[in-house]
Amino acid sequence: MNRIDKGNGNASAAAGRIAGSRAGRWLCGIAVLLAAGSGWTQDAGRDRDVFKGKLFPPNVILEQQDRLGIDKEQYTAIRAAVVEAQGDIAAHEWDLRTAYQNVLAELDKVPIDQERVLKLVGQALEAENAVKKRQVAMLIELRNLLSERQIEQLRESHAQAQR
Repeated sequence: MNRIDKGNGNASAAAGRIAGSRAGRWLCGIAVLLAAGSGWTQDAGRDRDVFKGKLFPPNVILEQQDRLGIDKEQYTAIRAAVVEAQGDIAAHEWDLRTAYQNVLAELDKVPIDQERVLKLVGQALEAENAVKKRQVAMLIELRNLLSERQIEQLRESHAQAQR
């Protein structure tokens, strides 16, 4: 495990100092926003879907399961896909948090080692990319569990919601 504060071994004290700094608050905010991104964001009070109604998050499928006629077999497969993805995503999010904590620790140093910080930022972005890829993989898995009729019903619902 990487220690943030090698001086006295007190990682939580170092994290508190970093998070309390102006740059630390800014980077923590960016990290939270990046980690939370999954393709859907609030845009002037409306949901914005970067996949243009071609992929559907599990909550949308489950909210409409009666109307879609989701059978027990589909429900079980959807649940299994989501549970598996959540485990994978959680592991990548830990990597992401660790990477950003390492960046913040480096930014607390004087002078800042630019090469080291950029390397750590690269690791953070790789972890973020892994989270997003896994989220998209799950959405594709979910869509592949749906019938053509169910996909069309979800597209219609999406189109109505966008109006």
